[in-house]
Amino acid sequence: MSAFEFGIISQSLAADPRGYLAECDHILNGRLTRAAAKIAAGFTERPVVLLAGPSGSGKTTTAHKLAEELRWIGIGAHVVSMDDYFKTVDPASHPRDQKGEIDYEAPECLDIPLLNRHFADLIAGREVLLPAFDFVSQCRDENRVTPLRLRRDEVALFEGIHALNPQLLGGTGGRQWRVYASARANIADDDEIVYKGTWIRLTRRLIRDSKFRGWGGAETMKVWANVRRGEKKHISPFKGSADIIIDTALAYELPVLRDFALPLLREVPEGVERYDELREIAPLLERFPSLPEDLVSRRSLLREFIGGGMDR
Repeated sequence: MSAFEFGIISQSLAADPRGYLAECDHILNGRLTRAAAKIAAGFTERPVVLLAGPSGSGKTTTAHKLAEELRWIGIGAHVVSMDDYFKTVDPASHPRDQKGEIDYEAPECLDIPLLNRHFADLIAGREVLLPAFDFVSQCRDENRVTPLRLRRDEVALFEGIHALNPQLLGGTGGRQWRVYASARANIADDDEIVYKGTWIRLTRRLIRDSKFRGWGGAETMKVWANVRRGEKKHISPFKGSADIIIDTALAYELPVLRDFALPLLREVPEGVERYDELREIAPLLERFPSLPEDLVSRRSLLREFIGGGMDR
């Protein structure tokens, strides 16, 4: 697993912050360009692309950026959120976590038979009706469907945390590209790890929940423990099956996220599960220099978490 050097980050931001941010964005874009080129080399035989990753990995932005790269090559790309394949929530039959609450991290929350059929139909050139899930009512919206049939020069790119789970593949396992995306790089100071990739994802998640859900740090941490259990059980075991792995970490992101995240970390009360992890993170995050948000490109993957990105 790769690592960014804390000293290089600090020195580069002090010397030329705009240039360093542009360089980091360019490096990530290069990973996406290489991934798109690999998909393009065999897309006629594998017209469905499955993109998985844990919470805070930047899956949505990665999927859309990958679709952009494919279009530059001349391949049409349709991005489909697998969240729309959630089944209408039924308290009597939905899976439960160890606290007895509905476990939204479980793959059984998805309509797996429908996904199986849609993958097979798309690969065979047949039309499917993409579903839509209403998160407010927790119901499938039967009146909102989107028809999709792939042409010879198109792919369908499905993104979701369970995209690599073999339950979802039915009998079409050899006809998809499998992509795993996550913030994988640690940040090191000489030989010491000063910030783990997992903590980068948690920091991203804290800020996104605050900005887009109105959650405080305590609310995010109450679900984070179950999110992590779900990752270890339902996501990590299958990342080895990926044809392509994309590291979405940006060397400059913690200086940007620092001032957003610290107040959220400090407001979490003792007693919350994984509280000891927070006590470790906050002082480490304080070590990073602060970087103003307005230096971040509106096309940066980081905008998925801090807002202010360009409309797709």
